[in-house]
Amino acid sequence: MSERPNGLTYAQAGVSIDAGNELVERIKPLAKSTRRSGSEPSLGGFGALFDLKAAGYDDPLLVTTTDGVGTKLKVAIETGIHDTVGIDLVGMCVNDLLAQGAEPLMFLDYYATGKLDVEAAAAVVSGIAEGCRQANCALVGGETAEMPGMYAEGDYDMAGFCVGAVDRDKVLPRLGDQKAGDLLIGIGSSGPHSNGYSLIRRVVERSGLAWDAPAPFAEDRTLAQALLEPTRIYIRSVLPHLKAGRVKGLAHITGGGLIENPPRAIAGGLVPQFDWNAWTMPPVFQWLQEAGGIAEHEMRRTFNCGVGLVLIVEPHDLPDVLEGLVQDGEDAFVMGELAAG
Repeated sequence: MSERPNGLTYAQAGVSIDAGNELVERIKPLAKSTRRSGSEPSLGGFGALFDLKAAGYDDPLLVTTTDGVGTKLKVAIETGIHDTVGIDLVGMCVNDLLAQGAEPLMFLDYYATGKLDVEAAAAVVSGIAEGCRQANCALVGGETAEMPGMYAEGDYDMAGFCVGAVDRDKVLPRLGDQKAGDLLIGIGSSGPHSNGYSLIRRVVERSGLAWDAPAPFAEDRTLAQALLEPTRIYIRSVLPHLKAGRVKGLAHITGGGLIENPPRAIAGGLVPQFDWNAWTMPPVFQWLQEAGGIAEHEMRRTFNCGVGLVLIVEPHDLPDVLEGLVQDGEDAFVMGELAAG
């Protein structure tokens, strides 16, 4: 087909196919580094296959999750620190799988921007690959969308999609097995994870601190570095206890905090009774509360307040679960029990 004089090109419209191809080549080794049994990540096809039998499942159910990073991305964009928000993207999805008793198997991402910055996008995907390695989850594909006019210059957004599996007899929550007197185990978070950042950004604005100022609550880190601490991924430490049948329910503490999330994993007629003195709220939350003048209830329904997961266990399983979590490097503690509601 002959070229027309003064004809427009896709690049002139703001979309660079060459930049997209360059990004794919940059991230192929990252995807390959996440290979696991049942999957052989290979970017460039139209889909991805997963062999459940090779992954060791006999009677599996598939479980799917999707999530994003929210306005935490604004901190990354404004500071040019792009290599950790990908860990957040994976963490928000794979930790949700744990609430169903499931193991993450494969992950896909969607990255959208007005003009593709290959360096920034590659840094984001490097974080996604790191999150997948932490979760023993294969990065099998994704989509990069360059959409001029949809996003301000330098802005981007992303979403993650994860597929997991759980054997039929290990699905959580086991509502029929829960009873008053079951214990609640809290597992420490790494910070706000990916929730509450619209409020966090308002607190930072009120404080008058710049992103590159020393963090008032963390030594040797800037405010941006401290607030971009990525979501903790709990797969390797928690999954063995799920597979062993020691956990009756699990809540991932995301948006809605400790007020709204635990009831999603608890049977009707039962309520969580928290001992709010069982743990100390980490310094980042103490600073946010003080600098923002945030009421206690608002803190508890907005942030995880230092608790990333809540597990429900029988009292006789407590020693094995608690000791195992601590040995795997988690800050785990009894934070309450179930009571008749």
